[in-house]
Amino acid sequence: MQKRELGKSGVSVAPIVLGGNVFGWTVDEARSFEILDAFIDRGYNFIDTADVYSRWVPGHVGGESETILGKWFHKSGKRDKVVLATKVGMEMGEGKSGLKTSYIKEAVEASLRRLQTDHIDLYQSHCDDEATPLEETLDTYQSLIEVGKIRLIGASNYKGSRLAAALDASRKAGLPEYVTLQPNYNLHTREEYESDLAPVVAKYGFSVIPYFSLAAGFLTGKYKTKDDAKGAQREQMVGKYFDARGENILKALAAVSAESGASQASIALAWLLAQPNIAGPIASATSIKQLESLFEASELKLTNTQLRILTDASAY
Repeated sequence: MQKRELGKSGVSVAPIVLGGNVFGWTVDEARSFEILDAFIDRGYNFIDTADVYSRWVPGHVGGESETILGKWFHKSGKRDKVVLATKVGMEMGEGKSGLKTSYIKEAVEASLRRLQTDHIDLYQSHCDDEATPLEETLDTYQSLIEVGKIRLIGASNYKGSRLAAALDASRKAGLPEYVTLQPNYNLHTREEYESDLAPVVAKYGFSVIPYFSLAAGFLTGKYKTKDDAKGAQREQMVGKYFDARGENILKALAAVSAESGASQASIALAWLLAQPNIAGPIASATSIKQLESLFEASELKLTNTQLRILTDASAY
């Protein structure tokens, strides 16, 4: 397995990122531990979560995913085998959101407690906070790096102009730079990333770790029609992909799958891995079988013809 460096940080990661959003949501603690063990034992090392996971579930308050990860670190003793990424900034209750110094310092301590660790390898701004000066946020991260609570920083859900402004602010003030970008990017959702963010990524040398890399399961082929998704926990997320373009993408994935023998999920992830500056797509798994398709993706080399078929079918 060929690992990829996060920016110029010297930190190398396996080319698939295990998404922690399902832990404590669609996957219980015991199954989460099983998936985490299988992932790490195969030599993969990059796990992504967020403080807000899974606050959207009735009765949840956020922190459920981090808590399960913390329990697994404690039980397994595998913390040193993981490049751990989490995030800050999304709404976690009244007055608990954004990227101001006071809130970040409160939030990072809460994440460290839940994760049962003394440091976070990649701490990400989960969303832009235009009410807070970029320099304030970056200076706060600097203080956390200096005391060893975080190692690297990344950004998620930023516009290209704000991402560039953050890099410029870092360089002018001698503050830490974002080394990663976590955007919504997949075979169906391409336009915003490729038109707005990709030029900034190329200019500044970001490593990209796309989320929704399987479009909430749409690209796996699990759902053949919009009706197939009815009653599923991700029904609303999946339904929006069933347009004419989405159907063309599914046909292309099915054709490449028939030719290569690989699963549609593996092919969709392999397409992402073939794009410039991608460190690894984030994908979650609710079973060992699903995890195998993620492993397959990192080893799958699509031909130029197959890549062109997929790119043309998903053109916007």
